[in-house]
Amino acid sequence: MNFLVDHNLGGHAEILLGNIASQGWLELLPIRFVTFKEMNLSINSNDRMVWRTAQANRMILLTANRSMKGQDSLEQVIQEENSVDSLPVITIADADRFLADRVYRNRCADRLLEIMLEIETWIGVGRLFIP
Repeated sequence: MNFLVDHNLGGHAEILLGNIASQGWLELLPIRFVTFKEMNLSINSNDRMVWRTAQANRMILLTANRSMKGQDSLEQVIQEENSVDSLPVITIADADRFLADRVYRNRCADRLLEIMLEIETWIGVGRLFIP
């Protein structure tokens, strides 16, 4: 599974991938975190462009702070464009706590793995918050 990592979560993604790798999951699940730079996205890209890029490339968007208001907000985009075959957006509910709290970080990794293992269940739901 490929994840498009929001531009401000680079360090979070490295920690998350390390956590997943230390549990041996990378031997069982193909997981790749892709950066905005790799997708030729500007860090100033609006939520609509980011969501569309993720969907067009069959990636799960991993984010923490995409906006909740406005015509191009992530919430508005999901309401308007999400379909039964759209991959979910996964939002780390508390990005600061993720960095500071090992237990919380482990719960985020576990929840992400649960979602991946049952991805068919989550297609079309729009947005999921972890942990």
